[in-house]
Amino acid sequence: MVNLIWTAVVVLIILWLLGFSVSIGGGLIHLLLVLALIGIVYNLLTGRRV
Repeated sequence: MVNLIWTAVVVLIILWLLGFSVSIGGGLIHLLLVLALIGIVYNLLTGRRV
């Protein structure tokens, strides 16, 4: 499950970067960034505990 979250985060960040280079999507670009950040925070909070 953790690998799936990291994969989704990486894909969202790549799409966000592509959105800047192609200049399409407007608000969608920022939505992708927010979703990627939420995924990172979720993974950090629910990650493996020692």
